[in-house]
Amino acid sequence: MRTGLIAQKVGMTRLFTATGDHVPVTVLKVDNCQVVAVRRVDTDGYTALQLGVGSVKAKNVSKAERERFAKANVLPKRKLVEFRVSEEALLDVGTEISAEHFLPGQFVDVTGTTIGKGFAGGMKRHNFGGLRATHGVSVSHRSLGSTGQRQDPGKTFKNKKMAGHMGVVRVTTQNLKIVSTDAERGLILVQGAVPGHDGGFVTLKDAVKRKAPENVPFPAAVRSAHVPAVIEDAVVENDVVADVAEEKGE
Repeated sequence: MRTGLIAQKVGMTRLFTATGDHVPVTVLKVDNCQVVAVRRVDTDGYTALQLGVGSVKAKNVSKAERERFAKANVLPKRKLVEFRVSEEALLDVGTEISAEHFLPGQFVDVTGTTIGKGFAGGMKRHNFGGLRATHGVSVSHRSLGSTGQRQDPGKTFKNKKMAGHMGVVRVTTQNLKIVSTDAERGLILVQGAVPGHDGGFVTLKDAVKRKAPENVPFPAAVRSAHVPAVIEDAVVENDVVADVAEEKGE
């Protein structure tokens, strides 16, 4: 079992195939994804890799965290995520993983935090049908309806679907297809939508319900030495990200 990747959602755009069909894709950016810590069975009781992406000012990191990053000989990271891996898939601390960790055509599971919708009613939050549009119903067309029983049991059961805060929950979208990758610019293009807002972080892992291609890099696709270790700000101005801005009307 290989490690996953941490990526930042840039936005959505579309690509055109050779036949003229357009494919909606989400652009994800892998910003200097490095191994920060290694968990082993003899010391921690399980095997895993802790990855970090992005950069943050040292003054905004606690002293304990600074010492931890210094021990690993990596710059302070903005986002940390731990991935369970098999023992043969462990990597050395400081190893940088490339966007080519996933192959075009491969299916992945993407996990992120959904966009917050605020306080929502039952029809929007749980897809309730609402009350009738006429025949005596007034004002309460979008109400929940009955929420409990009669004198017995005389209460509303826990976990009853009602109006409340919607969004900001951890969601995994399975079996999304990798359209293409760009290791030079650290970009991964995934077909379809992924959970979360633009600029939010998501994790990508090999799909659990689909068989991975035979030629996937194992234990990981390590970034080549000739590729710059840090993605420059000019990456934001690349063609793909520019298309995202154009789609937003910016």
